[in-house]
Amino acid sequence: MSASKIEVKKVRVAAVQFAAGSDVEANLATCLRMLDLAAKERPDLVVLPEFANHLSWYDDKAHCHRVSVTLAGPFLTAIAAKAKEHGMHVVVNCTVQRDDATATGTSLLYGPTGVLLGASDKQVLMGHENDFLARAVSHGPVIETAIGRIGLYACMDGVIAETPRGLALRGAQILCNSLNSFAPDEAELHVPVRAAENRVFVVAANKVGPLIPEALLAPVSAATQIPLEFLSGAGESQIVAPDGAVLAKAPKLGEAVVVADIDVAQADDKRRLNGTDVFKSRRPELYIDLAAPRPTATFGARVADDVAVAVYAPRVSGADAIVDATAAIVTAAASEVKLIVLPELFCFDGATVAVSLDTARARSREAVSAIASALASYTGPGLQPVVATSLLADIDGHPRHVGVLIGKGGVLLTQPQLHATARHSAWTAPRAADGIRSLDLPIGRIALVVGDDAAYPETMRLVAMRGVEIVALPFHAQERWETALGIPERAAENRVCIVAATRPTDAGTSVIATLWRDFTLMTPWATRPFDGRITAPRLVRASRETGLVGSTIHPSHARNKVVSHRTHLIDDRPWPLASALVNAPRERTAAGPL
Repeated sequence: MSASKIEVKKVRVAAVQFAAGSDVEANLATCLRMLDLAAKERPDLVVLPEFANHLSWYDDKAHCHRVSVTLAGPFLTAIAAKAKEHGMHVVVNCTVQRDDATATGTSLLYGPTGVLLGASDKQVLMGHENDFLARAVSHGPVIETAIGRIGLYACMDGVIAETPRGLALRGAQILCNSLNSFAPDEAELHVPVRAAENRVFVVAANKVGPLIPEALLAPVSAATQIPLEFLSGAGESQIVAPDGAVLAKAPKLGEAVVVADIDVAQADDKRRLNGTDVFKSRRPELYIDLAAPRPTATFGARVADDVAVAVYAPRVSGADAIVDATAAIVTAAASEVKLIVLPELFCFDGATVAVSLDTARARSREAVSAIASALASYTGPGLQPVVATSLLADIDGHPRHVGVLIGKGGVLLTQPQLHATARHSAWTAPRAADGIRSLDLPIGRIALVVGDDAAYPETMRLVAMRGVEIVALPFHAQERWETALGIPERAAENRVCIVAATRPTDAGTSVIATLWRDFTLMTPWATRPFDGRITAPRLVRASRETGLVGSTIHPSHARNKVVSHRTHLIDDRPWPLASALVNAPRERTAAGPL
């Protein structure tokens, strides 16, 4: 990406959280008071929560339109004046009246002179927002300002990857996320992962206080089976760095202003620690389906409710790891484990392959033969176990880093790594025949995601769109966000089970992520108490020690992707506005329609 002409180093940003009710004038007073409070920190940019003008709760469409604001009306005029008074950029999100008698959920950026610099309508509506608001019909702008390039999005837009990804690909350095959320998994997963996967700064401002009229709290709680405490904003407004580190975070309760000083130029460096540029190594030609309408994913004929799985980190490296791993496979199979995942290149030396090409080929063949023999020794009841890892294989005469799924008869499925990486530069050169592959097994439809491919949100989205329920991920943990945020969030935003194996590193350990059966809001939850977390998966993490770690995944739960009323994780992705994900070279707009 070309560097911005604006040479700016330190910028002070602020996220503000507060409650908003049904009185538009009172809400304006709160906004102005909190902007005055934030101004004491002398910020260059302040972000306010979503729906600052009115609770997201309406009698009907006419009521929603009536309490929405106009671009030239007193509410936004006062916000603009306050931005000018303090000489700071201000992001405010409101429902905005449109000429066609609709209303949109819109984030607006005002500059330090009080001028409206840009606005972005919400692309992914949550629940009953679909009954009252109109979706965006154009992608949000990336706005060139004196403090950097700024992109705007709101709440559910950030629960799935497309909207923030598109802004980052079009050059945004700072993403401003206004939220109206009671879900702790927003702050735990969805907010910080958008910074890390795009290597940008995220400034996220959430609500506190009741999210519905106070008089309705008790009856709504009874009708929805959502405890009263989870009908309020979850707070935890935060500022996140491009590596996923949280620079500042507000408490769960109460009004707050959090600030951080950031070096905006850091967001122009898209390189991983191994030197791979994660934007230049993207494969837009593989992502075409992300910008095309598709019906609900078609699933396979069979899927299991419960499957015993395991990850294994060998206790030795190199060729000795083959003997070590096959012994562990025999042990796991005897315990009725049906899927065992070994780390990326488990029989080499982890992050690098310090052997000749011929030796690597021979060792890979030896590993497949040994694993197949170990699996063939299983004579117990039920389904035959399978093993996933990655090795070296020749494809069309070229050596490739390839994921392999192995059964007792040998290789059942292969998956080349899709994205080039500096770690295996000779083995990951893109090929035209590359693409997502899957296999239907009695336990469910399985796909292999290999090595660094999980760092690209497009990969797991394509997997989910193909009706995959189980992802085997052999990888080598390099950055903390991958294991702390990336794998759990990929499972969450796509509703897939992930069994991910790595050798223990300072960046993390193996992770098994499965799905709760109870998921869809406004439906009875029978298997877990409601704790506000909607999409967050159940996790089992390996320790820093090597060895076998087992758990149970629930592939059948992956077939339900309905978050709430008219909100489906796959069908309702903003595909009409996903051009930045599939077009090359990348475009960048300085402003957008207001």
